[in-house]
Parts: sequence; C-alpha cells; structure tokens
Amino acid sequence: MTTAPVQFGQYAPARRTLLHVSDTHLLAGNPPLGGRFDTAGNLARTLEAAEAVGIRPDAIVFTGDLADLGEPDAYAALRDAVEPVAERLGAPVVWVAGNHDERPAMRQVLFGAEPTEDPVTGVWDLDGLRLVALDSSVPGWHHGDLDSGQLEWLRRELESPAPLGTILALHHPPLPSHVPLFDILELRDQGRLAEVVAGSDVRAILAGHLHYSTSGTFAGVPVSVAAATCYTMNLARPAVEVNGMDAGQSFHLVHVYDDTITHAVVPVVDAPTGDVFSAEWVERMSRLTPEQRLEEFSRKRR
Repeated sequence: MTTAPVQFGQYAPARRTLLHVSDTHLLAGNPPLGGRFDTAGNLARTLEAAEAVGIRPDAIVFTGDLADLGEPDAYAALRDAVEPVAERLGAPVVWVAGNHDERPAMRQVLFGAEPTEDPVTGVWDLDGLRLVALDSSVPGWHHGDLDSGQLEWLRRELESPAPLGTILALHHPPLPSHVPLFDILELRDQGRLAEVVAGSDVRAILAGHLHYSTSGTFAGVPVSVAAATCYTMNLARPAVEVNGMDAGQSFHLVHVYDDTITHAVVPVVDAPTGDVFSAEWVERMSRLTPEQRLEEFSRKRR
C-alpha cells in the first residue's frame, strides 16, 4: 500500500528514495551456495519484503557480487527475478560489479553490451539527484581498486554539481573492518579516491562486500554498507571467528533530504508485529492540530 508523504515534524518528506540491495551471489541452476545457502530463495524473499514496504523508489541499487561465479545463466536468473519487481515499482535498476562478478558476462547479459573487460560504470540522473556507479572489481582478484582512468572519469563527472548532489555506488567500501578477512579484501589506494571526492557534491557512498551492515565516513562523506541477501556474517563472535550464517538478511532504504541522507536497515524477517500505527491512524492524525497530535500521542502512551 503506497501512502502520500506526511509531515508531522520539522522535516519535509524525502526528496528521493533509493532501495539498496547487495551481494546476491546467484549461481546458475541455483545449487546451494557452499552447500548451505539458497541464494535465489533468499533474493526472492528480499524482493518480496522490499515490495511490501509500499514505496516507489527512484532507483534500485545492487552493490555487487551479483553472481557468485560470474556465470551468464546466473545473471540471466538475476535479471528475470529483479526486472519484474523494478517494473512494478517503476524504478531503474543500477547494477554494480563486485569481486565475484565477471565483467564480460555481466555487460552482455545485464546491459546488452559488448562482453569486454572494460569497467562497468554509469551515471543516472534521478530528477536532480546524480547516482554514479563505479567498478571496484579487479579481474581475477578479490580485493578492490579503481584505476586512474576511472578516477579521472569520475573527476570530470563531478566537475558540475547536481541540483540534489551525488551518491556514489561501488562494491568495496572505503572503510576499515574489524574482521581480519576483510583487511585482505579491502579497496586499495583509497587516498586516490578521497582526492576526487573531497570538496565535491558527493553526499553519500553506498557499498556492499562485507556481508554485514556498517557505516562510517570517508573524505568527509558518509558511507553506508548494506548486508547481503545470500548470507550474512555473524558478528556475535570474536572477530577471528566470524563466519557466514543463513540469517540477518536485510536491505537499506535510502532517503535523500535537503540537508541529510538517511540509511535505514530493513530486516528480511517474518515476525509478529504490533498494530497500533496504521495508514488510518496517520490519516486521522493529519486532521488534528499539532497540539491535538501531542495530546493524542501522549494519551496513547499512558
């Protein structure tokens, strides 16, 4: 159910909304990943949960590791699963390459482009909000990097500010991780990216790769990392013993306001939920004065 934006507090409704999903790791034919994880089933549940939110996002962003082995059939299965949802939501899909992806197959199947090793990049104008996809994958390796050509391309794109600013999307987050494994697999030479981003209109950076949700800042810009749909890392263990689990899957809702951007983690879980608040409650509250709303809410809390 989609409802009209409502403002009860000091912030006007968000200007733009993004659906941020990461690390689907699909396999051709959908055998269990690692003998344990139903990646196609977990993606389907994630997409179902995203639709149930009732939003009309301005874009759906997938930040990498789309296919676990880079198989053409895995990309085709991903496209077949996502495109009907995107069409119903009326949103473009932004595919970002990760370390498990193979550029030639990804370019050919998802973009209908030549199957080359060229970086998979792109720019989307979301009615004034600029979204830039970078390719931090390094063919044949799992760590991340951005070559000089891609950084120069980004620098040129950022020379002219966008009306609502810019969001970057890449797979490898420019952040530290307390999990030793990810030190090995991090984005290399991050200072070169920082030089391009600093002082630009970049307002947020979206990433994946870690299989757990985290956040930080890079070159003064907030970074938000979405967890995976396939499996997540169980952080409720000592850092050296962190491993994957078939639980904790989630996606992010990114809300772009005039002066800030929020990143809400939405769990993919079937759990009992209260029924105090509803569309009917919001509609009724919207007819009251601010003073009456405060009294009504206070009365409910007593």
